[in-house]
Amino acid sequence: MPPDDDPSWFDLVPVSDAGHEFEPMEPAVARSPVAGLGWDELEARVAGCQRCRLCEKRTQTVFGVGDREADWMLIGEAPGENEDKQGEPFVGQAGKLLDSMLHALSLKRGENVYIANVIKCRPPGNRNPEPDEVARCEPYLQRQVELVKPKLIVAMGRFAAQTLLKSTGSIASMRGRIHHYEGVPVVVSYHPAYLLRSLPDKAKAWADLCLARDTFGGKGNPAGDA
Repeated sequence: MPPDDDPSWFDLVPVSDAGHEFEPMEPAVARSPVAGLGWDELEARVAGCQRCRLCEKRTQTVFGVGDREADWMLIGEAPGENEDKQGEPFVGQAGKLLDSMLHALSLKRGENVYIANVIKCRPPGNRNPEPDEVARCEPYLQRQVELVKPKLIVAMGRFAAQTLLKSTGSIASMRGRIHHYEGVPVVVSYHPAYLLRSLPDKAKAWADLCLARDTFGGKGNPAGDA
């Protein structure tokens, strides 16, 4: 395993440059439609979802991938163009970087790691999702967390962290400490796509991974958000 001050995993990846009627919004839009669903039923529900306008432009939904009994759960923001085409989160250059990050922690995609996004459909132009889109989609993620029962969540990117933690804070303000989502410890870090554009932050991202590793191993700082 690389030492704490050697984020060598980063250097393994090159830097690259209608009139639809939606379901009415109900109070607690969330839990009731998906509470109690198993994996197959939940995936089918997501695949056929028309709860918001994002269904109009998608190629397919991006449900999630990996070990459904994993200790680690990585949560990103929303599918991009490649994810929309392939139906899997974190593909392309950002996905290769994520795989390198996992390798540095002696982890591997599909083995003791489950990967999902807050939003299951690609927002047009890769824009940030709107609040109503999040409200209609987040219940699916909540149910995924309930089914996986992870011991640790890594929130990757500002939007994912803000959504999970119900915060408007910056990445800088949320990094470096332990938060909680649905009772599960959460470590906040940068999205791999951002790191491809912002090389100086690779050392900070490695520090986040070390915090996640130490938290999973029982050595994390218990001080943090309840």
